Amino acid sequence: MKGGSRPGAPESRPPRSPRVPVNFWLVVEGETAGGKPFKVKASAIKVSRTGATIVIDEEVALGARILLTPPFGGKLEADVNGVWIDESDGRRHIGVKLVSTNGWFARQG
Repeated sequence: MKGGSRPGAPESRPPRSPRVPVNFWLVVEGETAGGKPFKVKASAIKVSRTGATIVIDEEVALGARILLTPPFGGKLEADVNGVWIDESDGRRHIGVKLVSTNGWFARQG
């Protein structure tokens, strides 16, 4: 990823809520691009109020609905709105938008 853009991504607009660098593990559940169910540990590297950038080993399809379980508890549904291999580390990254309008601050239960 050069200059903060993703390969093949449309012209970038400034995010409505800035993404902040973080480093925490979370569990991601969903289906691979091939339709196989998965549940893996992944790493959130940036978060905003309603989204995140996650480093993940599974191949997840653009537009997929996934379930995130952060270390601080609760389960959050998210839609995958970006998928790319980062040139700086060679790892698969996904961008997600949380389904709840309250994002990471949604009430659980």
